[in-house]
Amino acid sequence: MIRQGRTVLGIELGSTRIKAVLVGEDHSPVASGDYVWENRLENGYWTYSLKDIWQGLRASYSALAKNVMEKYGEELHRAGAIGFSAMMHGYMAFDASGELLVPFRTWRNSTTGPAARSLTDLFEYNIPERWSIAHLYQAILNGEDHVKDIDYITTLAGYIHWKLTGEKVIGIGDAAGIFPINSEKKTYNGAMAEKFNALVADRHYPWKLEDILPRVLISGENAGYLSKEGAALLDESGKLEAGIPLCPPEGDAGTGMAATNSVAVRTGNVSAGTSVFAMVVLEKPLKKVHPEIDMVTTPDGSPVAMVHANNCTSDLNAWVGLFKEFAEGFGIDVDMNRLYGMLYNKAMEGDCDCGGLISYGYLSGENITGIENGRPMFMRSPKSLFSLSNFMRTHLYSALGALKIGMDILIKEEQVAIDSILGHGGLFKTKGVGQQILADAINTPVSVMETAGEGGPWGMALLASYMLYKEDGESLEHYLSEKVFGSDRGTSLAPDPEGVRGFETFIRHYKEGLGAEAAAAAALMDLED
Repeated sequence: MIRQGRTVLGIELGSTRIKAVLVGEDHSPVASGDYVWENRLENGYWTYSLKDIWQGLRASYSALAKNVMEKYGEELHRAGAIGFSAMMHGYMAFDASGELLVPFRTWRNSTTGPAARSLTDLFEYNIPERWSIAHLYQAILNGEDHVKDIDYITTLAGYIHWKLTGEKVIGIGDAAGIFPINSEKKTYNGAMAEKFNALVADRHYPWKLEDILPRVLISGENAGYLSKEGAALLDESGKLEAGIPLCPPEGDAGTGMAATNSVAVRTGNVSAGTSVFAMVVLEKPLKKVHPEIDMVTTPDGSPVAMVHANNCTSDLNAWVGLFKEFAEGFGIDVDMNRLYGMLYNKAMEGDCDCGGLISYGYLSGENITGIENGRPMFMRSPKSLFSLSNFMRTHLYSALGALKIGMDILIKEEQVAIDSILGHGGLFKTKGVGQQILADAINTPVSVMETAGEGGPWGMALLASYMLYKEDGESLEHYLSEKVFGSDRGTSLAPDPEGVRGFETFIRHYKEGLGAEAAAAAALMDLED
């Protein structure tokens, strides 16, 4: 039996999976459910339809409720609090009647280069192509007719929260992927908003920027209550009760920080899955603007330097799938966990510089390296040492290649101090492999906690728990450190000197080969046209 009114529900919509986690009063998961989905490239944009979103959300909740019934013999009808999170950035624009004006444009799109560069110059602040403001301004530059009808712009998490509560609000971490944040005032940067309004004044739109963005909240604040209509949207069985409080909706960056206890100054975490991003909580501002570095915030508003690469494990997963197909051709029934474990551990037998092999796992464009279109490519010379171990090591290195370029800027150029880095996400599921390769890539010890596999939805549940259970004046940092993680600092691996040197050699070749990658991508585009 579980005390449903004392449990907390966290749901996160990731790039390939929607997962719901129910946690108990001790912050441990008591039930879960998930749903696998995938984005589509339609009319030049990576997107999920509204039908996809709600079908997936309901299915993940239904799987959770089924899990509760199987484990505890009771129907799920209530929680003490709920929190929703999702992949950050992107563009969801609605008119005054609440209708979506154009299909959801996700973070994966690299179609806003001119807008991002122009706004970066205007604000003297890096505006990545993924950010909502870049999507908005690019739509303006494109002369898209829908812009004049905009009444509200939000992220995926903000959209779901709005539909379930009626509240047009957003957590500050997710807001930081919409528009630059003033960390002192805990809201959007007003001076930059004024600059943007002046920039588009000659267009005579009926809105000002501040009027169409969600209101910013910080962790611990109440963000509304589940409405009767919202409960019906989430739970088609009709058993879920209305009136449950919700915490501010967050992005997957914020939930990753919560799930790894990385909200304190000089701490950081790396989330590695379909995309990969590193976040380091800063003790002082960066010395200059870097297009490879985003400035975001923790869920309670502290400034964070973020390195985000669009591509990580997708191409690697495709190769593993090919090996599965090969095995099945011999009538072998392959367990995917064993297959991943074997191939990942095989990689550790390879040469530390990958034997001269190079891979670019770009299923989509990559902002850090200036590649506009996704064209995965594997290269070798006649002199390369082509073996299974080197092949797998190459793809694991490549999964972190763009990330390393950004992290080198933070560590080597900006001399950012980092006391601890925690890894979480699919890359770290095989014990010791992804963890060691990341440690070698950034020449910094990397820890992985036992709870790292719980990931973003668990981190979102922790943020909802903080809202529900925090003491007066208690900070998020204190709540996580003292009440959730305690003495758990994870299992740490130090960088291996030979591995560090090998990765440095690999990344030098990786950078040198980017011209060939760009040329190949352009040639393939011509063939498709």
